[in-house]
Parts: sequence; C-alpha cells; structure tokens
Amino acid sequence: MSEPILLGLSGSLRQSATNRKLLREAARLFDPASFVEADLNLPLYDGDLEEGEGIPTGVQTLSDQIAQADAIIVSTPEYNKGPSGVLKNALDWVSRTQGNPWANKPVAVMSAAAGRAGGERAQMILRAYMVPFQPRILQGPEIHLANSSNEFDEQGKLTSERYEKMLHTLMQKLRAEIGI
Repeated sequence: MSEPILLGLSGSLRQSATNRKLLREAARLFDPASFVEADLNLPLYDGDLEEGEGIPTGVQTLSDQIAQADAIIVSTPEYNKGPSGVLKNALDWVSRTQGNPWANKPVAVMSAAAGRAGGERAQMILRAYMVPFQPRILQGPEIHLANSSNEFDEQGKLTSERYEKMLHTLMQKLRAEIGI
C-alpha cells in the first residue's frame, strides 16, 4: 500500500497560526503519510456567485482533496466562543459541490486557542456543524490546546509532553480507522 493521504484543514489563515502548527504536529505524529494542507482562503459563500459563475476553483479543489484523502485532521481556533468563519465558510461551500466528499471519511478534530479552555466550545460546535456530512469523527482523546501561543518551540514542535502524548494517541486512532 502506498502512503496514505492525510489532509489538514486549519480554521486560521495565518501562516504562523497555532492551529496550523498543531496540524503539522499531528501530521508528524501520524507519519508516514502524504500530508496536504488545504487552502481555505475562499470567497465568502454567495448564492449569486454560485449561480452566476458556478463553484469557485478553490472550492472544487478542496472538495476533491477531501474526497481523495484517506483521513482528515481539522483544527479550529475559537473566535467569540465558536469556530472561525473561515472554517464554516469552507464547510458551506463544500456542501454545494457534487456528492458528499465527507461521507464516511475518518476525521480527527482538534483546537488551539489563546484561552484556558483551548477552544473546547469551538470544537463542540464544529463537531455539530459536521453532522450533516456524516464523516466518522473520532471521539477522543480530545485535543484542546490552551494558551496555544506558548505551547510550541521555535521549530513549531509541541513543548508539552502531555499534549504530544494525547495527539500521538489521537493520530494512532486515526491510522487505525484507515486500517494501517
């Protein structure tokens, strides 16, 4: 079997965002895999845009990446007690593409946030957002990376053994979901 394709979706667009760092750490611990980090810098969903121009290329690319992935990791920040608009917008757009690329797809959800709860509320809401797509969302261990800006070293590696161990366990469960 060739290396599995692991797709990462970060709810933050910043290149140095802690949610991107968390995805990259998850991919490192999942390894070996062909890791692809999705581009969620998409236009805001607009029914008029969809009707006039169709599905934007970036949205179709994302939908195709989801369909082709063997497993998916999603990391969300917590903005005003919920997931980011970037992530919700991507989910809304993908729901407008043909078929359902999320169906029965193994998904690990995690969050990194500045607050002491580590994005727990955002992660709960994100899980609810994903119910209509019917993926196989892993139930734990839950990764809520609190005070996230202080949890990575200069190379982007987690500094807490506790978080790294939990993330490793989650990635092993995700590997088991795809039979490797």
